[in-house]
Amino acid sequence: MTTSTTRVLALLEILQGGGTRTVADLAARLGVDERTVRRYAGHLLELGVPVESLRGRYGGYRLAPGHRMPPLMLTDEEALAVLLGLLVAQRTGPVTASGAASESAAAKLRRVLPKALGRRLEALLETADFTAPPRSAGAREAGLLLGLAEAARDRRPVALGYTDRRGRSSERTVWPYGLVAHGGRWYLTAADPSAGPATDPSAGPATDPSTDPSAGPATAPSTDPSAGPVAGPAEVRTFRLDRVTGMRVLPGSFESPPDFDPVAAVLDSLAGAPWAHEVRVRVRAEEHHVRRHLPPGLATLSPLPPEDGADWTEVRLRAERLDWIPAVLAALDRPFVIDRPPELRTLVTSLADRLTMYATASAPEAPAPDDH
Repeated sequence: MTTSTTRVLALLEILQGGGTRTVADLAARLGVDERTVRRYAGHLLELGVPVESLRGRYGGYRLAPGHRMPPLMLTDEEALAVLLGLLVAQRTGPVTASGAASESAAAKLRRVLPKALGRRLEALLETADFTAPPRSAGAREAGLLLGLAEAARDRRPVALGYTDRRGRSSERTVWPYGLVAHGGRWYLTAADPSAGPATDPSAGPATDPSTDPSAGPATAPSTDPSAGPVAGPAEVRTFRLDRVTGMRVLPGSFESPPDFDPVAAVLDSLAGAPWAHEVRVRVRAEEHHVRRHLPPGLATLSPLPPEDGADWTEVRLRAERLDWIPAVLAALDRPFVIDRPPELRTLVTSLADRLTMYATASAPEAPAPDDH
């Protein structure tokens, strides 16, 4: 590769860093004069790379959005980072691209890695494994993700088709507030102005703005954009993206509540999902100690007024089964009071009896040595 070709590619790599670069800055970084920089920019244009020339005091060159992605110039470390991120996300992350697209992108990157780096990557892939099975996703989910993201950014209401975990389908108009990736899935948090039960029982109870100051008032969409947003109450709900069957952006606009936190809304919703049992326990410990054993999305914690000079925390969660909760309470290693359900007390007592029996049982006698 000639020196001039190398510098043309170096110019492309610099421009791909984003922003506008002055001719003087580019000349200094490439070690050439400003006239040569302009010639290199012309070479990139001839190759179809969308380079924009900006005049004025802060003028220079930058890459303009085009109909196709310009050639990527990645260092070895950058290529490895992208490839590893793609491969790990396929197995453990909320990937929304089709398996074929992910594999094709990974194959292209692997082909351009230097042989030595490629061999080391192959060694990693052959010896590493994942505890979570790969999650399949199709292009339909990727399209939904991008469409809902645009609607949330532009504050546009959306007609949403949804199927809950029991297979019940419904259609409703929602006001998308934000998208959250959690546990290998994407969730939409949105205001639902329609009355009635939550769309998806696994999403948890809706937030009532009248009782939750953090929810704030939601504003209703206007079918006439010129009319502007109209204020009105709405409940905040959580929807799993893989259960969305269709979406359509509607005319009008809405205003999201100030300081609304989509992540907190999704975690609170998942922690409050209406499972078979509602559990309430008071623990004599600070909230941060309890949180180490009960992460967000599993339980909701609330500080209680101190008693006898000690901090207390209320734990609220819902579960289909109670058999795993006694072990968690034991791991807290703090005094606690079970408020509900009564059957949890029986399970905790049973675990305590078993642990006592195990701890006090005599060890079996060792077999007598064989004289032969």
